[in-house]
Amino acid sequence: MAISIKTPFKTEPAKQPNLNQTEIITLDVSGMRCAGCVKAVERQLTQQTGVLSANVNLAMQIARVEVHTGTIDPTNLAATLTQNGFQSYPRLSNSHTSQTETKNRTRKEIQKQIYQLITAGFLILLSGISHLQSIGLNIPFFHNIWFHWGLATLTLLGPGRSIWLDGAKAIWRKAPNMNTLVGLGATGSYLASCIALLFPSLGWECFFDEPVMLLGFILLGRTLEATARRRANSAIESLLNLQPPTARLITNPSQTSTQETLEIPIDRIRVGEWVQVLSGEKIPVDGQVVAGTSTVNESMLTGESLPILKQPGSTVTAGTLNQGSPLTIVATHTGTDTVLAQIIQLVEEAQTRKAPVQKLADTVAGYFTYAVMATASLTFLFWELAGTKIWPQVLHHATQINASHTHPTLDNSPLLLSLKLAIAVLVIACPCALGLATPTAILVGTGTGAERGLLIRGGDVLEKIHQVDTVIFDKTGTLTTGQFTVTDIWPVHPHLDDLIPSPEFIENLKNLPTANLSFLPTPENLKLLQLAATVESGANHPLAQAILDTARNLQIPLLNAVDFSEQAGFGVAAFVEQKPVILGTAAWLTKHGVSISSQTEKNAENLAKQGKTVVYLAVGSECTGLIACSDQLRSDAKTTVDSLKQMGLAVMLLSGDRLEVALQLALQLGLTPAEVKAGIRPDGKAAVIENLQTQGRRVVMVGDGINDAPALAAAHVGIALHSGTGVAVDTAGIVLVRDCLMDVVQSIQLSRRTLIKIRQNLFWALIYNILAIPVAAGVLLPMFGFSLSPSVAGALMAFSSVSVVSNSLFLRSN
Repeated sequence: MAISIKTPFKTEPAKQPNLNQTEIITLDVSGMRCAGCVKAVERQLTQQTGVLSANVNLAMQIARVEVHTGTIDPTNLAATLTQNGFQSYPRLSNSHTSQTETKNRTRKEIQKQIYQLITAGFLILLSGISHLQSIGLNIPFFHNIWFHWGLATLTLLGPGRSIWLDGAKAIWRKAPNMNTLVGLGATGSYLASCIALLFPSLGWECFFDEPVMLLGFILLGRTLEATARRRANSAIESLLNLQPPTARLITNPSQTSTQETLEIPIDRIRVGEWVQVLSGEKIPVDGQVVAGTSTVNESMLTGESLPILKQPGSTVTAGTLNQGSPLTIVATHTGTDTVLAQIIQLVEEAQTRKAPVQKLADTVAGYFTYAVMATASLTFLFWELAGTKIWPQVLHHATQINASHTHPTLDNSPLLLSLKLAIAVLVIACPCALGLATPTAILVGTGTGAERGLLIRGGDVLEKIHQVDTVIFDKTGTLTTGQFTVTDIWPVHPHLDDLIPSPEFIENLKNLPTANLSFLPTPENLKLLQLAATVESGANHPLAQAILDTARNLQIPLLNAVDFSEQAGFGVAAFVEQKPVILGTAAWLTKHGVSISSQTEKNAENLAKQGKTVVYLAVGSECTGLIACSDQLRSDAKTTVDSLKQMGLAVMLLSGDRLEVALQLALQLGLTPAEVKAGIRPDGKAAVIENLQTQGRRVVMVGDGINDAPALAAAHVGIALHSGTGVAVDTAGIVLVRDCLMDVVQSIQLSRRTLIKIRQNLFWALIYNILAIPVAAGVLLPMFGFSLSPSVAGALMAFSSVSVVSNSLFLRSN
């Protein structure tokens, strides 16, 4: 989404641009017809001072421009494009007002397309009536040559005016486009027919119906193409429609008995304000339920079909639907900070990021128009100077495939035949299909993924994932639920006198809720738990949460602690009651000079063989105990691993845990010891991936935590669970919104299907031009005696673009 840049008041000093920071400006750009237009727009944008890069999407008709912060006003940038022939508007925000403006422009565009469709049908009908004589139906007025002259003239000055005028301007700007080719073809046909009409002695044929049908088919094709593109873009539109325009603000939240509400635009809701959501209404902001119990349908964001129970303390997401009783929520994220807004931004960014294959296609298409104009010129010169002399029979026995029927023609003039063939070459060439081949497939693929809870960041990710052969999973929070529970506490200190709680603490043990504990609540165990929870209160990871939750459930108070220190993947340390307390791995304790006995190591090994994660606790320089925690395997983990293997992919487990724990998990997943990498430090995960890459492997990394971010970045493609940390989500190329592991399989399959569609589109676009241009140039005239008329050439050109977009739409049905 574009960033709105406010102009400072005149009384204030001008703000200096920040060249160390960048921002993204998004522009709606109309008037782009082919990949040549895309290259022209990108060139105009990158020539502006302060612009770092520009990505233009032909299918979506938008441009995403990366600029130095504070250097460019989006309005001025859009005005520059407008002056150069491409009507542009900045998207200043993700607000409801901006969305309304976009919808209004879309509605006007639809009205314009309906007008084009009616006009195209009317032109084709009138022009085709003249050919009814071939089936015995004679309508004198419609066969009058002056009627067809008037129809062609009105067509060029009316609906065709914008086409040939834009084409002429494109030549003037030295950036010819599809309109240039069509305009040259239509005006060439018209002028040749006018010469034939004014100078009958030349013996030329008048074909005023050709420019009429040509423009009619072009308008029809563009209308169908725009309709298909709009269907392809329906995913982002449906996401935009999820957010309601207004919210019911509670003006007096302190008065729970008689709360008053005020309906206001959602832009005005602030964090901390209370909002009421009635049954059947969409939730306007991210928040937390403070009153009421209901079920909420989250399928529009996560794909989860079953409604989710929400009660006080539950979190809710903007765009989801309240299906039960009224809820009162307190806003935690509003505007562009909501999950919905971030998903929309991610999808929009994904749909504008190009695949490397598209960059090549755009480069080729950028020179395509010049090549077509040169080919048309050569076609004219060849048939005028040599072709008709080498094969004179083509002037008397040519069979031309016309728009309504096939009929023999007597083109006695080499000049007229050469002109017709050159015009056919101009209008049959289709850089549109080449330019639409990749962006439409990416548009549909990423949009379909978003509807299914799979956020694919762009075409570059699609192309990379097609090449991968290895999938590596993080363990904790990815293959497992990440919800640890404390299962064992082993005191190992030979002298526990200084750790035994006070008599008052022991007396309180009688009242502790210890019924569901899997370890004995002895004074020693509880004191170790108290020390561990005190140190872990300064940490933030699943094991810390498990220890803290257990202490909290047992109502064990935390002690005074200072000087917390933590190293990710190793452990934490602090001074508790003026004593150094260390909690973490064996390597962490060793680093702090703590000795660990062989018996303690043996106990830890036995616990690890049971699939439990073990942490060591030390006070001072001696290890005082072990705490073991267990984590549950995700219900779909085994199915996911099996499915990936069936797809021909190698699967590996990467964990910072002990080897015994990782092997126990691998056994449940059907992985061999060779497919397990355990005891890997956070910074070592990326090194493991890089080592595999040096062996020629192409790796997908699946993770969810801060520890996984370097590995996600190092992999060819990173896949992050949306429930993970923001760092992991920001680093990954694919984000799984539903927190469902089988979506790893779905995302890879969708990416592969999308890339297949891209290749199909590029193949057909190239084959179409490779085959159609020679036929239009008359390569079949000498042997078979027929050629394409300009109107049929125009129809084929128009429907080639429609076929490419339609082929991309088939992704939705898979």
